[in-house]
Amino acid sequence: MAVNKLFITLPIILAARKIDPEDMEIVMKLRVAYFTFHAIIIVLMGYIYAQAMKFKKNSKHVDKKILIVVPPQMLAGEEDHKKYKEVKYGEHIVSLAKQMVSSSLFGMVFTVGLHFYKGMTTGMAINIIMGPLNMYENPLFKLFVFGMTPDDRVFDEKISRSELEGSDKIVDEEGKVIYEAKALKAVKNGTFEEVMLDTWDGSEAVDISTLMSKLDSKTINDTTKENKWTPLMIVSGLKCRGDASAIRQMKELGADVSIKDKEGWTALHWACFHGSISAAKVLFADFDIISNGVHLVKDKDGKSPLDLAIAEKNDEVAKIVEDAIAAGESKKNK
Repeated sequence: MAVNKLFITLPIILAARKIDPEDMEIVMKLRVAYFTFHAIIIVLMGYIYAQAMKFKKNSKHVDKKILIVVPPQMLAGEEDHKKYKEVKYGEHIVSLAKQMVSSSLFGMVFTVGLHFYKGMTTGMAINIIMGPLNMYENPLFKLFVFGMTPDDRVFDEKISRSELEGSDKIVDEEGKVIYEAKALKAVKNGTFEEVMLDTWDGSEAVDISTLMSKLDSKTINDTTKENKWTPLMIVSGLKCRGDASAIRQMKELGADVSIKDKEGWTALHWACFHGSISAAKVLFADFDIISNGVHLVKDKDGKSPLDLAIAEKNDEVAKIVEDAIAAGESKKNK
């Protein structure tokens, strides 16, 4: 639980202003306390920085994409939504570690400089308390010292667009809106094709329950008129909440994974191109991908599902495909 610093900072400032800078006994006690606490902080920062670099090299979460809240600009009016920026977990950690070290060291030098050259004790007194408190509240401290994990969401991050609420937005580096959350449930009274297309338009934040409610053994392999998309293809490419269980339900209804769309893509092509890890896992686990040679199917450009995963740098999906192919070859050779 975050501490409301206002209730701590104000009393500290008031108390610090009452310190007599001419009382050398008090000043010496302040110096001892300040340098002791901040020596410990420097050691902790060094440890955290080293762990951040190690994390970037070795952690399986390093390329995981997360949505981080963009701090509101000063003097900006109150908004009814939050803005998020998509970052890679490893890069975000290293960036914060560098920012922590540079800003903390600058603050220490500034505070000590004012004390010794201007005789100011207020800043030093305040930072005896605020320095350790800021370190305690730092997400990197929680991650590398307290032993929390990326699954604990120490940055209060979102892990997918489906978690955005209301009119929350995702912005790029320049602050331009690239995605806006909205009501993404497909229209219930639309035709089956309209429901399919609405579902795809909803992207990761879509509620697929409407599409699933319209599926049965007769409609499961229906295709859209223009692009020949099937329900299985759409859900395989969405990366939405509940996609894995939906694909399993489609399998029970008789979904055909070998059907091709207008571009020659199967549902596996969709999963590989869009980087849907859960869909790729279920397709290989529940459908006869290898035995039916679906993994070898090439689209109109001559690309297999694995080719698309590699080209789009969807490394986790590519590994799923490669491991499945290797397992199939091993079984064949026995």
